[in-house]
Amino acid sequence: MIFNIITLFPEFFKGFIENTIISRAVRKGIVGINLINCRDFTEDRYKSCDDYTYGGGAGMILRAGPLAGALDSIQVKGNKIIYPTPSGRLYTQERAKEYSKEECIVIICGRYEGIDQRIVDLYSPDEISIGDYIISGGEPAACVIMDSIIRLLKGVIKEESLREESFNNGLLEYPQYTRPEIFKGLRVPAVLLSGHHENIRKWRLKKSIEKTIMMRPDLLDQVIDDSEVSSEIKEIVNNIIEEGEENGFNKSN
Repeated sequence: MIFNIITLFPEFFKGFIENTIISRAVRKGIVGINLINCRDFTEDRYKSCDDYTYGGGAGMILRAGPLAGALDSIQVKGNKIIYPTPSGRLYTQERAKEYSKEECIVIICGRYEGIDQRIVDLYSPDEISIGDYIISGGEPAACVIMDSIIRLLKGVIKEESLREESFNNGLLEYPQYTRPEIFKGLRVPAVLLSGHHENIRKWRLKKSIEKTIMMRPDLLDQVIDDSEVSSEIKEIVNNIIEEGEENGFNKSN
């Protein structure tokens, strides 16, 4: 898979690319990351890429000319184009899985107040939000999106690890423990030391459901409504909710 990143700050990605997982994927030839400096496609000696907005208002936006030049230089036709923006659709694990099937992805890193709308109109990028908050530019969001995709590619991470992560079955991941067995008076749950794999599986599933109920009840609603979710999960969910309601708790607390 090839990532083409259009940015004003290519140096921002140095640490990201040198990250163990990412660098390993690059060394193996699983991933290629090309950084395209938007300033290389300006026509003035100052290499300015931003300007004031028509109609007035605070802040600057990235001009259409340099962005279009950068996009055209890599022949983006037929490739998936992503524009991280707070006004986009919320990014999810399911969308990461969809993107992991692409051969080439282009990410436009906005800055300041965003980019000229005509780039959106002409190139039809997927407008993606990594969360309901504001950051200074698209570079951190691009790293989030790339990392979430790259780790799904075959040969980057063990498939067993991917299967047990949060969101894989619609639930948050269960609590994890390592040595020492006792830390500041807190013990590792006995079931995890039992060696009984089925009991451990059941314990982890229940804890995963409990955590989802507490932290992300919105996810739980999706799990319950999914016809492909196992009857075991639905039974555990119902039992936990019933037990909680008896004690004055409900999943919307």
